[in-house]
Amino acid sequence: MTAHRHPSAEQTDRVAVIGASMTQFGQREGAWVLDLLAEAGIECLADAGVDADDVEHLYVSNMTSGEFEGMTGVMNALVHDLNAMPAYTQRVDQTSSSGGAGIYAACRSVASGDSDMTLLVGGEKMAHRSTTEATDVIASVGHPVEYKHGVTLPSFAGLTARHYLERFDAPRESLAKVAVKNHANGVDNPNAQFRKEVDLETVLESPMVADPLRLYDFCPITDGSAALMLCPESVAAEYTDEYVVISGIDGATDTHVVHERADPTVMDGVVKSGEGAYEMSGLEPDDIDVAELHDMFTILEFLQMEGLGFADQGEAWHLLEEGYTERDGELPINTSGGLKSKGHPLGASGVAQGVEIYEQLVGEAGPRQVDADVGLCCNVGGFGNCVITTIMEAAQ
Repeated sequence: MTAHRHPSAEQTDRVAVIGASMTQFGQREGAWVLDLLAEAGIECLADAGVDADDVEHLYVSNMTSGEFEGMTGVMNALVHDLNAMPAYTQRVDQTSSSGGAGIYAACRSVASGDSDMTLLVGGEKMAHRSTTEATDVIASVGHPVEYKHGVTLPSFAGLTARHYLERFDAPRESLAKVAVKNHANGVDNPNAQFRKEVDLETVLESPMVADPLRLYDFCPITDGSAALMLCPESVAAEYTDEYVVISGIDGATDTHVVHERADPTVMDGVVKSGEGAYEMSGLEPDDIDVAELHDMFTILEFLQMEGLGFADQGEAWHLLEEGYTERDGELPINTSGGLKSKGHPLGASGVAQGVEIYEQLVGEAGPRQVDADVGLCCNVGGFGNCVITTIMEAAQ
């Protein structure tokens, strides 16, 4: 792997997260993207106990404000609405991994010494458009030739799922159990889009979308926003004793043309970004206590588990069957409900993953709470075209 230039894991002033917020995810009628961003931003400022005029950098993770609302410049408008002038601001767009890329950008702004207080807000307004319109916008993240021939992300998910099931002799029910697990977790997330359990039969009998994947194997179209407040650890101590540090983070890409990959069941962007995050943090897969993975499709949970070293190739489904990834298992995965139940407002999803890990590590996850000191989140763009992996640790 080509070495990335990271802040040293041994640096004396680590990057801390001192506040977090997440709006209600779902169909937010009457609220537009700027409203959602401001809602999360205001709540995060309050949670961190930071005045708006103390914010030096403000990053906005957003993919589709132009496509869905015809609005650009959301980052500048948000600084104004939060009264955070004259903070430097920037929009971060890395398709559906924009949230994770925002964490990366915000982390670098603090680690470099450029900012002592950085606010990251991710958000999207999508649900006012039809499923066809939304799917068409999202499909544009793929290669133009694939898009031209109607090969969408759900198509790749179905093809990959079929290959995985047949190659590794995995039962179709194992994928359905990912949805069942994540919906059960989402019941206890007050901001999740779907707070309703589903049973195995419901998932397996839902309408076919991309064989063998059915409706309940896919995440919904969602409005929502989430935010994180980052600062140097020395500054964090001035605000709170309850914070987390970002000990490892990395990003990587894979082929933009999905069918050019040597093995469709290996997401190389996940593998490489995970390796970089582990190297930076000095940790290994066995050190992770809780994880948020990008389950836009149920098959992606298995592929990320394997790419991040939580399971050998073709073995993730065994761990799920054994209860390993349940909330009371050895490695709880998607305690928030994941994208599947919580929702997937593109630019907000990676930030919301960070919010869940933050809340778990500071003991603020309520009924979702697990015993965790180290957490990981993996945010995927497209069908693994770009990936950000982040490792957080409770302050010691």
